[in-house]
Amino acid sequence: MPNRLAKETSPYLRQHAENPVDWYPWGEDAFRRAREEDKAIHLSVGYAACHWCHVMAHESFENPDVARLMNERFINIKVDRQERPDVDDIYQKVVQIMGEGGGWPLTVFMTAQGEPFFGGTYFPPEDRYGRPGFVGILLGLSEAWKNNRNELRENVEQFLKGYDVLEERLLGGEAPKGEDVPAEAARFFAENTDPVHGGLGGTPKFPNPACHDLVLRVYHRTRERPLLASLELTLDCMAAGGIYDHLGGGFARYSVDERWAVPHFEKMLYDNGQLVKLYADAYRVTGNRSWRRVFEETITYVLRDMAHPEGGFYASEDADSEGVEGKFYVWTPAEVKAVLGESDGAIACRAYGVTERGNFEHGATVLYRAVERDTLEEARLEGLREKLFAARARRVPTRS
Repeated sequence: MPNRLAKETSPYLRQHAENPVDWYPWGEDAFRRAREEDKAIHLSVGYAACHWCHVMAHESFENPDVARLMNERFINIKVDRQERPDVDDIYQKVVQIMGEGGGWPLTVFMTAQGEPFFGGTYFPPEDRYGRPGFVGILLGLSEAWKNNRNELRENVEQFLKGYDVLEERLLGGEAPKGEDVPAEAARFFAENTDPVHGGLGGTPKFPNPACHDLVLRVYHRTRERPLLASLELTLDCMAAGGIYDHLGGGFARYSVDERWAVPHFEKMLYDNGQLVKLYADAYRVTGNRSWRRVFEETITYVLRDMAHPEGGFYASEDADSEGVEGKFYVWTPAEVKAVLGESDGAIACRAYGVTERGNFEHGATVLYRAVERDTLEEARLEGLREKLFAARARRVPTRS
């Protein structure tokens, strides 16, 4: 029997409408029931194209025994971060305060007043991958809620202090008069760019188009070479890595490694929109034709695959195909050569790093720019790319 999420407009929430979990959408009804029954709240935030959201749903939320435990001991709220980025922003800070990187699915436990006392991202049902099991977390926190609430209250106070610290760092007081704050911020981003692979941060690594856009704007004004150098490194490495779709255009949401090599394969409309602008603006400033190719291919991807037949655009494209992450995108040498033949297949494998060992699961390869190519090589490869793209189009597609 469908739960109350069946009445929601969000595609992500409706994905969970058949769960045996007694889900609530975000709203006063859930918080009122938590107060009336003196229960803690379990908040789960995700989005429709998120691979690990699907995994946790299959492993835990579709499991009748886990769902029974959730229903008996907690009030459970499901939120679509695309629909409520404000809620996601507030509770992502819980995981950041705990010293983790954040991400989705976001899992937070809190009081009926919305005060968090524990959080994390994906949890397997039992202890695995070096992560505590979700069942154990449910049991432990519900027992603490019943018998040791003072300890949970201490956690709440620590999180509230953490919010205050984050707010102080964010606001930081007024800038001294005469200080060029945008330029200082741009220099900070440039100085903290990964000197080998570009981008900001380590693993996982997300594109940060707003930060790089600021670097570009300040460079255009000041012509400071270190700003351009950091931008060139980042844009070139992202476009060469597996986070970029070398057959169909467009960027995946983020890379699981610092080298941009292996993405989580979901593609988001707002990411690609920002990256089109970034690469287009960078091309206008520098004349770098490889960046022009990237934004043109990405526009082609969006118009081809994300345009809704009734107008507008889909918000995202799923990471999974046939229930397997990345299956639509990855290749083996045998698959490449079956399309192109032995000789041309060997050229394409060399160009895109396709090997027997692979760089992904089960010996498959996420395509990336493995070698630099001159103009003649690029022209020859274009025809091979078209054949590979046509062959890939016959696979079971991901869902938008």
